Amino acid sequence: MQLTEFRNQALIDFSSEENRRAMESALVRVRGQLGMEYDLVIGDERVRCERKFESKNPSRPSEVVGVFQKATAALVQKAVAGAEAAFNTWSQRSAEERVALLLGLSKIMQERRLELAAWMVFEVGKSWTEADADVAEAIDFCEFYAREALRIGVPQELTPLDSEENYLYYVPLGVGLIIPPWNFPLAILTGMTTAAVVTGNTAIVKPSSDAPTIAAKLVEMVEQAGFPPGVVNFLTGSGSEVGDVLVSHPRVRFIAFTGSREVGLRINELAAKVPPGQVWIKRAILEMGGKDAIVVDTESNLDEAAAGVVASAFGFQGQKCSACSRAIVLEPVYDDFLHKLRQATEKLIKEGDVENGKVNFGPVINDRACESILEYIQTGQQEGRLITGGSRAPRDGYFIRPTIIADVDSKARIAQEEIFGPVLAVIKAKDYEEALQIANDTQYGLTGAVYTDNEDKLVEASRRFHVGNLYLNRKCTGALVGAHPFGGFNMSGTDSKAGGKDYLLLFTQAKVVSRKLRR
Repeated sequence: MQLTEFRNQALIDFSSEENRRAMESALVRVRGQLGMEYDLVIGDERVRCERKFESKNPSRPSEVVGVFQKATAALVQKAVAGAEAAFNTWSQRSAEERVALLLGLSKIMQERRLELAAWMVFEVGKSWTEADADVAEAIDFCEFYAREALRIGVPQELTPLDSEENYLYYVPLGVGLIIPPWNFPLAILTGMTTAAVVTGNTAIVKPSSDAPTIAAKLVEMVEQAGFPPGVVNFLTGSGSEVGDVLVSHPRVRFIAFTGSREVGLRINELAAKVPPGQVWIKRAILEMGGKDAIVVDTESNLDEAAAGVVASAFGFQGQKCSACSRAIVLEPVYDDFLHKLRQATEKLIKEGDVENGKVNFGPVINDRACESILEYIQTGQQEGRLITGGSRAPRDGYFIRPTIIADVDSKARIAQEEIFGPVLAVIKAKDYEEALQIANDTQYGLTGAVYTDNEDKLVEASRRFHVGNLYLNRKCTGALVGAHPFGGFNMSGTDSKAGGKDYLLLFTQAKVVSRKLRR
């Protein structure tokens, strides 16, 4: 099988009248499907439970997006058994067969691109552009991992010997648990799931209870693409009742997780324990939080830096693990930068219900998040000086204004703890050396950026700014599959580099076969 060279999907231009009307039509169609009930998918069975929960629209919390089942421990056992049975045949399929199905899934996503974006507008409060970027990234994962699966799906080259024939194969692990986040509900879910199945594993998807509808749509498309029953299973429910049981199950071989530091560490701890009947060391692929910083040097274009910080801090309401939550600004340009930062925020941010295509700043995900963020803002006003925002917006839904707090000490709570919302702490540094020290002074190490026209300082940042993804003279969000393999250091996770050439190897193990040659 020969495929063209991978290229990232271009984003849809919603300034085009034709594209705008097409998205409006997609929103109308999806609105007509809100409130539907979705089943668990275990093999070829559809299962409903006595206990259920609802997914709500964060822009209008009274609006039900979907109704979902609360799975039981017994259904977990059934799902694992079904996935293991499917693994016995799926793992024997050739890489070409699995890739063909994955490319079919990519084609379906491309055909349903606006519909999928519309679901994200309703379920997680993404703006049109943010939602479309999420779908584009999901398609990119399908296309990139299809090509990578072909690359590693053949015997790998080894050092030749005259007396032997030696081969190294990458073989699948077994049944995997996929736990995606709600903030990139299609892209990250698709990336982790397709990486697992294209390498020959089977998967149980346990989505966030804040974004189960989009996960259900992925499973629907997987079935439409022709993947066999049991290759991708769908279980919804609470983390304590379903997630923990799955993580601890002796027949689950690996866990791919993206989410908070607290949950990731719990998964890591549970996965490290060996229950009776388990014959392997579980693999945990973890992408967790961040406390990401952008350093603004004296030798930089302050207008460009301000625009980059605003985009990084307030894109999708700051609900990205890669979001800039700390701007570290050198003292000589500090006051000037603060002025430009406030101006850029007021100019670039359009608040409101994201169903409106002119809005680029919507709600936070739920009431718990809203209350937590407001508490951090209250703390922040005691730790620094409020520049703009600082309150909940007076409309239905979980709307918090973009908030900038200046004069923050680098050890302050809002400078150290992940807030996961539209709150930016601005910290003054006396010089570039101190700025780098402050940037590295957290338990996280996911993304970061530096704005400077000084080449030596860029080289210094490349050596010393300890993050998995460092950006120079650009924003610290918006990683592209293939171009920016994504994953962080320290408490930001296992640096698994999603969208990179080594990522699929995490879902495989290497087997060497050596045959003595007869003379």
